[in-house]
Amino acid sequence: MLLFRAKPPQDWLPKVLGDLPAVLVDHAHLERKAATSALNLEKYRDLYPRVEDLNAIAIEELQHFQLVLALLKKRGIPFGQPYPSPWIAGLMKSVRNGQRHQAIDHLICCSLIEGRSCEKFQILASELKAVDAELAKFYGSLVESEGNHYATYLLMAKGIDESETNRRLDYYLDLDAKLIREPNPLPMLH
Repeated sequence: MLLFRAKPPQDWLPKVLGDLPAVLVDHAHLERKAATSALNLEKYRDLYPRVEDLNAIAIEELQHFQLVLALLKKRGIPFGQPYPSPWIAGLMKSVRNGQRHQAIDHLICCSLIEGRSCEKFQILASELKAVDAELAKFYGSLVESEGNHYATYLLMAKGIDESETNRRLDYYLDLDAKLIREPNPLPMLH
């Protein structure tokens, strides 16, 4: 179950539906970054026992990256420059230093990113049915995977220190609600 305290802003959906090629390029970069993030989490001592799980997530994210690249190619959309997400940057700026605290915060951020992807892919799967059935089906096919990554990252954090994770999750859910309301003129998933 997604724990978010705020929904995506009302202008998000019309903005992304108005420029699906840009959204697909953004999506490709997000999948690539998600694979890299899963591998980066392997640096934390507390996550050494979970390296195989993190590798599995990284592989799945790279597979999603390939799927989005194939869609771009099929639709004649060039793979272009990534644009930084103010929402993701805002979350990541709050990651504390120190092995254990940093690992927990990093995992929570990854969990929230995956959770927002799950939420937004559900919205796109529904809203695109009448406009672009292929893309609607594609986004629908990713929902379960994103939800699983959301839960896996959160459970990993709780496995390190459940009470600290719950405390920081409360902080990050408030931060997410604040950041998601900040205007972003670009047609981006996050």
